[in-house]
Amino acid sequence: MSEKLAVHGGKRTVPEGFIKPWPHVTEADRKAVMEVFATARITEQQQIQSEGLAKEWAEYMGVQYCIPVNSGTAALHMCVAGLGIGPGDEVIVPAFTFWASAAAVLHHNAIPVFVDIDPTTYCIDPNLIEAKISDRTKAIMPVHIHGMPVDMDPLLEIARKHHLGVIEDVAQAHGARYKGRLCGSMGDVAGYSTQASKTLSSGCQGGLFTTNDEVVYRKAALLQYFGEWVVPGREREEQEYNAYGLGWMYRGDMFAQAFIRSQLRRLDENNALRIRNCNFLTEHLSGIKGLETPFVPEKREPVYYNYVVGFNPKELGVDISARTLREKVQEALRAEGVPTGQWQRLPVPMQEIFQNRVGYGKGCPWKCHGSEVEYHKDDYPRAVEFIDSHCYVFDVNPPNDLELMGMYVEAFQKVMDHLDQILE
Repeated sequence: MSEKLAVHGGKRTVPEGFIKPWPHVTEADRKAVMEVFATARITEQQQIQSEGLAKEWAEYMGVQYCIPVNSGTAALHMCVAGLGIGPGDEVIVPAFTFWASAAAVLHHNAIPVFVDIDPTTYCIDPNLIEAKISDRTKAIMPVHIHGMPVDMDPLLEIARKHHLGVIEDVAQAHGARYKGRLCGSMGDVAGYSTQASKTLSSGCQGGLFTTNDEVVYRKAALLQYFGEWVVPGREREEQEYNAYGLGWMYRGDMFAQAFIRSQLRRLDENNALRIRNCNFLTEHLSGIKGLETPFVPEKREPVYYNYVVGFNPKELGVDISARTLREKVQEALRAEGVPTGQWQRLPVPMQEIFQNRVGYGKGCPWKCHGSEVEYHKDDYPRAVEFIDSHCYVFDVNPPNDLELMGMYVEAFQKVMDHLDQILE
C-alpha cells in the first residue's frame, strides 16, 4: 500500500473510469423502451405502460391499487390528498429527509411538524412522536431513509391510538423489508420515487402511489390529472372536461414507465447485489478505528440506497470536531477515487421556507390557519449531529461488485492510517 496519499500526489486507489454508473442499462431495458416506438399508434402506449406498471407494482407490493406518476413528490402529494388532509391540518415528518416529504404536505395547504431521528438508524424516532401530536394532527409520514426500514410497529400503534393516517415515504427503499413486510405495504398509503438514482429507476423522473383503500385511491387519482377521472390514453373517448376538484398534472411518462417495468424484473436481484456490496463494506470498515458503519436492527432488511459512514474523532483521540474530521477524510478519499459526498446540509425544518415561513406566500399555511407550530434547531439535535458527522459512499450499486468494494476499503484504510498527513 502506498504511503503517499493521492491528495498529496500519490497513486489513487480506484483507477479512473473503473466505476460503473447507475442505473445499469441492459439490452432488455433498451428493447422495452424501443417497443413503445414500435407501436403503430404511439399514444396507445400511454394506457398500456401506465396500466402495465400499475398492475405489476401492485402485485409486487401485495396491494390493491397503484397509480404511476411523474415524481415521488407527486406520489406523496397524492397520499396527502387521498387521506383527506386539508388546510391547517398537521402531518408529522422526520427532521432528516429530502424536503419533498414536507413539501408534499405544504402542497395541500397542510402543515409539517417535525420529529427528530433515531440515532442508530437515522429514521424517525417513534418514541418522540406522541409529544408532537395535537388536535390538528391527521397523519404520520415515516421515511425509510437510505433504504433503512423505519421501526413501524410502535409507529403504527401510535397511529391507531390517535386515529391517524400513515403515509409511507418509500422513495429510497423499494424492496426493503421490516419483519418480513415490504416497506410501503404497512401504512394507509405509500409514495415511491423512481428518479434516476433510485433503487427502482426510471432513468429520469417518475413515481408510484399505492393504497389498499378504494376511496383513498379515487381521491388520489383526481389529483393526478386536473381534478378529472380519466384513463391515460383514453382522453378522447372519456374526458368530460369537468374538474371535480383542484388537481395537478402528475401523469408519468410512457417511456420511463417501460424502463421501470423492465428494471422491476431485476429489482430483487439488484438489491441482493447492493446488499452484498454493503455488507462487505461493513465487515471490513467496522474494524477501522474512528469509523462508524451502518447499524441494522434485528428483523430489518435495508436495501442501501446509499452507504452511510460516520466519523468519531474521540475514538481516535484527536481534538477536532466530527465535521472537520469528515471533511478532511472525504477530501482525501475523493482523491483516492472513492465517490463520497453530503446529501442534506441541514435538517429540513432549518431550511428558509420554514424558518421564514415562506410557504406559498404571505406566511401561509401557518398564518392563514392560525398555526402556532414553530421550528427550532435545538429540537432536532440528532439530525444536526448526523449531518455533521456522516458522509455517503456512492456507487455501491451493481454492476459494481466486490472488486470495487475492496478498493473502497483499501482507500479508507490508507487514509485513516495516515491521518497525520491530512490533519496537519
